[in-house]
Amino acid sequence: MTMLDPKLVLGAYAVGVFPMADHRTADSIYWVEPKRRAIMPLDGFHLSQSLKKTISGNRFRVTADAAFEQVITLCAESAADRPDTWINTAIERVFIDLHRMGHAHSVECWDGERLVGGLYGLALGRAFFGESMVSRARDASKVALGWLVARLRVGGFTLLDCQFQTDHLASLGAIEISRRDYLAGLSVAVDGAVAGALGGTGAAPVSGDPAGDFFALDRLLSPPAPATASPPPGKLIAQLLVHTS
Repeated sequence: MTMLDPKLVLGAYAVGVFPMADHRTADSIYWVEPKRRAIMPLDGFHLSQSLKKTISGNRFRVTADAAFEQVITLCAESAADRPDTWINTAIERVFIDLHRMGHAHSVECWDGERLVGGLYGLALGRAFFGESMVSRARDASKVALGWLVARLRVGGFTLLDCQFQTDHLASLGAIEISRRDYLAGLSVAVDGAVAGALGGTGAAPVSGDPAGDFFALDRLLSPPAPATASPPPGKLIAQLLVHTS
């Protein structure tokens, strides 16, 4: 079984390369650098009226980093519309390590106490690399992505990498760009972050612009006492997605 080193993975993402496996039980991985890259412009998320209603109405309870290992396991599971996945044991293990190091994060959607959807990915500098998302209830993955976009906007991120374009992502606002344009945006987003990350100091950069703050949204949603009247979480998320900078 191929073992992945977290520092090797961080370095690969910083130059536009990421690991995949042929299937869930594959013993090896390979490195991918697409000629065309899908990204989600953080000011271009398509919030339909039905999705806005779902988010504003708090159809799901949404959390971040509350169940990272459960999310990646759910993403790796086979389903009727996805009988196999590219997340093998080596990829799963290294992302759990990266999560424990503070680099990998998840967004979870809950129906009561049941995890019904979510996503996970890697944060480096002001870039977030979306790895996989999953839905076991209608619109759960869309809600998770909407919350992620709002989280990244509040946290000062500049790049949301979606890897490959799909009809689902395109319907939510993702676009395809050339490898050259992607690498130019990536370079700016991770400037100064790599050395600090590889040195074991988390995602904090050693130079350049400040790193994105993945948890800035949580502070916005939980103002210090005395609490003032504020919109419910879902309504605030919808407002953040509608208002472009």
